[in-house]
Formats: sequence, C-alpha cells, structure tokens
Amino acid sequence: MWTVLTGLKQAEQPRRAASRVANAVFCRGRRYNDLANQGDCRLQVKYPPEVSQPRVSILLPVFNAAEFLQACLRSLERQTLNDFELIAVDDGSIDGSIEILREWGRSDGRLRVLERPHRGLVPSLNDGLALCRAPLVARMDADDIAHPRRLELQAEMLQARPEVAVVSCLIRHFPAHQVAQGFRLYDDWLNSLVDHDAMYRERFVESPVAHPSVMFRKRAVEEVGGYRDRGWPEDYDLWLRLFEQGSLFAKIPRILFFWRDDARRLSRTDPRYSSNAFLQCKAHFFARGPVAAGTTVILWGAGPNGKRLHRYLKEEGMDIKAVIDIDPAKIGRQVRGTPVVAPENLPDLLNDRTVVVAAVASRGARQLIRERLTGLGLHEGQDFWCLL
Repeated sequence: MWTVLTGLKQAEQPRRAASRVANAVFCRGRRYNDLANQGDCRLQVKYPPEVSQPRVSILLPVFNAAEFLQACLRSLERQTLNDFELIAVDDGSIDGSIEILREWGRSDGRLRVLERPHRGLVPSLNDGLALCRAPLVARMDADDIAHPRRLELQAEMLQARPEVAVVSCLIRHFPAHQVAQGFRLYDDWLNSLVDHDAMYRERFVESPVAHPSVMFRKRAVEEVGGYRDRGWPEDYDLWLRLFEQGSLFAKIPRILFFWRDDARRLSRTDPRYSSNAFLQCKAHFFARGPVAAGTTVILWGAGPNGKRLHRYLKEEGMDIKAVIDIDPAKIGRQVRGTPVVAPENLPDLLNDRTVVVAAVASRGARQLIRERLTGLGLHEGQDFWCLL
C-alpha cells in the first residue's frame, strides 16, 4: 500500500510539520517511481499526532502548468479562510512546474506536494483525494484563479447546511478577449442554475457545476467510489453518481471562480471531453436512472446529435418508438430503423409507458421544445427530459 512517510522531529510545530508531510512515498518498501503503472496499491496516509486537521483541503492536480501556476497559487495564498492545506499532485511535469511547487512549499507549510511519473488526471485526483485530511475538499486547477473569499463562503455554506454534499459558485471564463462565444453561453447557462432543483433538472443537458469551482464533502465522494475513468468526463460521471445517490448540490450566488480558456485545456484536446463522450455518459446514466424498466422513448431530434444519442440509448438497451423532427426533409425517413415523424404526431404516440427525450442542440431549441411539451401537459423530469 502507499504510505506517506514524514520523518518529522517531535519538536516541530504543526504548521511547519505539515509542510514536511508526504516528502517520500513508498509501496511495500519500494519508491513510488518504481510503481507508476501498478494499480493494486492503495494510498494510505499516516500523520504524526502533532499535525492538526485543517478545515479545508484543496486538491490541485498539476501537469505542465508552469505558465499559469504562480497566479493560481497567489490566488490561494490570498484566501480569507487560511485554515487549509493544499495537496498538489504533480503528474510528471517537465516544464518547471515541480520546481515552482517546491519553492512555494518551502515558504508555506500548508502546501504538500506529491511527485510522481505521469499517469493521468483521474489517478492524480484519486491519489490526491486520499491525501486530503480535511472533511471538506475544494477542487482547483493549476491555470485558474480563485476569488479571495471562495473558500470562506463555500465552507460556511457547507457548515450551515449539513444536508448539502457539493457547493459550487458562479464562474467566469477569462481572459475575455480569448473566450469563445460557446463558452460565454455556457457561463450564462451555468450561472443561471443556482439551486439544487435547477441543477438536478438540467443535469443531463451539461455538467451543472464547473469541476474546479466546487467544494465537496470528502465522505460523500468516497461513498460513490471517487473518480473513475470510463472514457467520458470524470467530473460529470461523479456528479451524475452523486445525483443518483440523492446528494444535494448548492451554489454561492457570486462569481468566486475564474476559469481560464486556453487552447491546451483538456476539454479541448482530450477525446474523453468530446461531445460524443458526453452523449455516451448521458445515455448511460439516463438509461439506468430516471426512467422505469420497460419505458419506451420518443426522441426529439433527428440531427447529428439526435442520431448519435439514438445509437447510445439503443446500446444501453432502451426502446425508441419514434423520432420527432420539424424538418420536412427528415419527416418520413428513418434513424437506424426508427421512423421520423412531425411534432403534430406526438400526442398519438404518448401513453403512460412513454417518455420524451429532447436532443436538439440549436440555440433556443431547448426552450421551444420545453414549451411545446409542457403545453401538452407533460412534466419535465417525469414525462420528458432534455439531454441537450
């Protein structure tokens, strides 16, 4: 098993001692570097009794982030809540990131660094999570900026509302001149979801919280299995599992997190964050979650996204009765053997064993479809869902 060895002297003060925890990592007597690809070792941390538990642990994975890492660390240094530890997992950086972390660790005892060969984001998150000592864990990415009161306000909400498992905040992409229109629209949508009911309703549209903006209860995440690599976004997978378990989400209605839009971010470069991967994730959780066994789906949308979602829902074992579309050129045709019909035919297709799934990505389409379906007396979250 992984063991963090401290080598602390009894006379050291807790704050100074905390800076020296996790100086060496071993697995059954061998150094971590020799075991980078072994998956049978689990991280177990042993701390000396004089190192007190912080109020919040910040989980910061780092990989070749030297260009922006200093700004990220400065934003954490300026937090009004200073009773925290920062767990930085360097995932084999070769651009000077590890030197920056070591320098900060020498001057700030709250920073602990886990150095390891490159293994990827999900192993970094899980290994870092295992090192977190606080019951509350705040996620942060190495190229982003936290408002000075972010930790304070999120921790206060979790303390005041013990029923809440995950708290986020409003966010803003930056730098403004680089932010694409799609991300601006995502910001607006994300910031419109300020309570649990709204986030739960929209959970299949997109991720209703920005991963590096959240603070969560460590126990809640561990109870659903931590982070997983299933070929789709690890954060979205986690949120959907937490929603399944009945966990409550909340948001601070203030912009407390600044999300850097950079061409090198994983969401732009890694296939696990592609639109296909998101659709597969949605289909998986939708098929096993909100609808009863034996339910028949009516899919609204015969465009590219609708066709892909049709495929993934079928792969999950769902029966699709019809596809709805407004395009006359598509009506009367088929999507993988399923007939495409006009919206006017929808009332004749509905019964107590059917649900409607909206899968149209065009701007404004979701709201128009919602209005059409509610006008037929259907209830969102019971009779229909929006998956785009």
